[in-house]
Amino acid sequence: MGFWKRLREVFSVQESLKTTTEASKAVLEAAKTLKEQGNSIEALKPLLQNSSSLLDVLCSPLAQVVGSGLPFVSVGIALLNGYRQLTQQDPSLEDCVFIVSQAAYLESLSETLSFYPSLNLDNYKNISEIHKEVRKVIIQELNDFQLDYENARRVVVCFHESQLAEKFKKILSQRLTILNKPEIDILTERVAWNTHRHLMKAWIQSDETVKKVIQPSFGDWLKEEERLVSIDDYLKEIEQKPLEKVFTENFSYRDIYVSLKEKPVKEDGQRNNDAPPVDLLKWAWTMLTEPNQPKKVLFIQGGPGRGKSVFCRMFADWVRQYLHPVWTPILIRLRDIDHFESRLESTLKQELKCDFIQSQNDSKWLTNKNTRFLFLLDGFDELQIQARNNFNLKAFLEQVEGFQKECNDSKEMGHRVLITGRPMSLQGIYDLPRIFERVEILELDKELQNQWANKWEALSARQGQTANFQQFLEVLQKDDCPDALKEVKKLAEEPLLLYLLAVMHREGKLAIEEFEKVTARSAKIVIYQKALELVLDRQRSAQDDTNLNPKITKLKSKDLRRILTEAALCVAQSGGELALMSMLEGRFQDDPVKEALETAKKEVGEEALKNALAAFYIRPAGNQEGGIEFYHKSFSEFLFAERLKASLKTWTQYKESDEDEDEEKQPMISTTQMNFEIYDLLGFGKLTPEVVEYLMGLLIESKSFDWETLFTRLNKFYRNWSKGKFIDSGTETLPQKKVQQLDRYNIAIGQRQVDVYAGLNVMILLLELHRYGQDQNDDALKQKIYFYPLGKPDTPDNDKFQLFSIIGYSECLKVESFGSVVGRFLSGANLDGANLRGANLRGANLDGANLSGANLSGAYLSGANLSGAYLSGAYLSGANLSGANLRGANLTSEDKGDIIWDENTQWDGVNGLENATVPEALKQQLGLA
Repeated sequence: MGFWKRLREVFSVQESLKTTTEASKAVLEAAKTLKEQGNSIEALKPLLQNSSSLLDVLCSPLAQVVGSGLPFVSVGIALLNGYRQLTQQDPSLEDCVFIVSQAAYLESLSETLSFYPSLNLDNYKNISEIHKEVRKVIIQELNDFQLDYENARRVVVCFHESQLAEKFKKILSQRLTILNKPEIDILTERVAWNTHRHLMKAWIQSDETVKKVIQPSFGDWLKEEERLVSIDDYLKEIEQKPLEKVFTENFSYRDIYVSLKEKPVKEDGQRNNDAPPVDLLKWAWTMLTEPNQPKKVLFIQGGPGRGKSVFCRMFADWVRQYLHPVWTPILIRLRDIDHFESRLESTLKQELKCDFIQSQNDSKWLTNKNTRFLFLLDGFDELQIQARNNFNLKAFLEQVEGFQKECNDSKEMGHRVLITGRPMSLQGIYDLPRIFERVEILELDKELQNQWANKWEALSARQGQTANFQQFLEVLQKDDCPDALKEVKKLAEEPLLLYLLAVMHREGKLAIEEFEKVTARSAKIVIYQKALELVLDRQRSAQDDTNLNPKITKLKSKDLRRILTEAALCVAQSGGELALMSMLEGRFQDDPVKEALETAKKEVGEEALKNALAAFYIRPAGNQEGGIEFYHKSFSEFLFAERLKASLKTWTQYKESDEDEDEEKQPMISTTQMNFEIYDLLGFGKLTPEVVEYLMGLLIESKSFDWETLFTRLNKFYRNWSKGKFIDSGTETLPQKKVQQLDRYNIAIGQRQVDVYAGLNVMILLLELHRYGQDQNDDALKQKIYFYPLGKPDTPDNDKFQLFSIIGYSECLKVESFGSVVGRFLSGANLDGANLRGANLRGANLDGANLSGANLSGAYLSGANLSGAYLSGAYLSGANLSGANLRGANLTSEDKGDIIWDENTQWDGVNGLENATVPEALKQQLGLA
């Protein structure tokens, strides 16, 4: 006999075969009476007589349940008290759980439906038939159901995994049949997971009748309730993320956001352009909610300014609104983590200072079945690499893989990970774990651009401005777009650059003629330069357009620009994300800006430098006292490139002399000083492709730039560095000075690391200069700007082992390799005759490189781009070419030995393969046997 029937016997009432409406009315009336008059056995009799469970309330309009404030838990506890009073016996655990869980389920339903104010579940023609079907399911599932002790205990520990939860879900699903199945599944899951919270409240509020039979202890219930309250407090922070202002605008990210699109990424790391585009939010939603989807890491990659971080904050709040508590979002900017443990969960606990984590012992915060986290790890390209702990991106991704596998294998941990970052940072990392479901954010198409522009127009109108940006965008989108705007058209596909274009258009700073005959790189630089000028000149303008920056900061625009570029350098040398204000101040000790700052301090106080930064795309670092960070990484990268350009330009300048014209000109910056500046600027870590791209673009745009002088001076430094001149000294060395400088700001790096990075970064610049020189129509310039990494042939400087030695020396970096620093810049390099036996060049970009006669035996070239490379006479015995791209490479007339390849190795258009001595299996695979 079910407990409800036993209650009827105890209360001496008979079942009355009433309509479904009267059954639900009986529950509502009982709750209302108890709320107004308190406990009464007589008030409970109509309830028992006219209904078969508390869930009969589902046979009424749900609008009466939502927001009614009726105490369903009080009704359940009153039934148990009446039972005890009439029988003089305590109800069993099973009886308590059976009744109170129904009440808690209804309170959970009421709360959950309140999150859907626009959802109408009552005004349908056949609603009475739905009510009848619900009543049938209730009777079928609960009328004769007897809950045993073990299942009752499971309800107390984890309701949503219990047998009772399944029965309640069937009943509620029947009531929600007007919705589609995915909607029903999500809603019923949310109600089931949320019931635990209301059960805790019920146990705490119950009297001794219930507390005698329910375990765990009262203290444990209070701790669990405090944990849930702490989660609520954290979710309030998540709720604010989309409401934060866009840079220095008066509107929020939510106001301007448009949903992005994605395409899957293939195993070789390339985007699958044959796949149809998919809404990114819907993809992530499906990955989380579809029961048949594999439990993988959601791996989202995208280039600079593609919208990764904004998506994270928007999706985290979306999960909070529509999936919590089935999923609880935890948003972490990876740039904020300054120390990594050996396990990801330990790192997360250290980073998250929330009570619901810190109050739990060891890993218990991850093993509570009533909470399932979605960890959104934003910016794997912004990790603060720890050389001394031998920690790098590959190691971090392995931690993520291990954590997800552990969660999948554990009955107590069902957590998931979503991670974002720039794909370029994955250089040299191949065979990403199959547990990573990898997609790439697409460029904004016309549809999304128009959606964004419409929001921009509406926001501008709200602020009393006329933007007309939509008209400008329509010009860009035309098939016959003016040539002057074709590169701008491409840039408008990037969310960040689209915003900057809109700002400049709004401020009247977007002139079409400035984009005539420019490359994509140059067009992007023009936009950033204009954005910077706008910030410097108009960021704090008065109503009459008077520039207030000098008045507020007491600094001229040129000084402010100098401060910004130096701040970018500090950020780059501090790990690429944030820097100490004291480091920035320290760099002005021997700078003309110091005098301007001292003058400003006298007039506006000690905070002059902070005031100078406050108006720009810089803000205080959230987790570091006295720290600064740029609003967006792209701003700091561009400004760092500007800082490098300034120094490179001074290295090419000569002193004016009134003496004999035949006298050798003296450089403005001596060789000794230049060497010091190279270590100061470049001895910190690797130059990123983005910074190098900006830098070369800035140099190309610079009028009358002396390319030959820069190449000559850097090449001389490279020759001396490769011989160890700057570190093999008995006196204080340049690397040592840089280490001492960085150590003052808690930046951990060793002398050898400083030396290696300085040399490799100079090598990167020489390779870039080499490519620039070879692209010119000037034959004389081509000869003068020609970089030989091994030394010029037929000279004492030529050493076929030189690059091999540099690669070996680079191993002292521990967390990086020569390939990960320089590998992507080797396109077109002259490595003729190089001995690279066993060298690690995984993923290197050797497109069009000259490797004629090179010894590549045993070299790791998996994933390398060797398309169009000259490999004539190269020795490849044992070389690993798995996944390498050899399209159009030249392999003519030489013994290639027993090479290693796989199905991902690309051989299309390889010259001379049919005559080369390669494994027979390969010839058969390619149809050459």
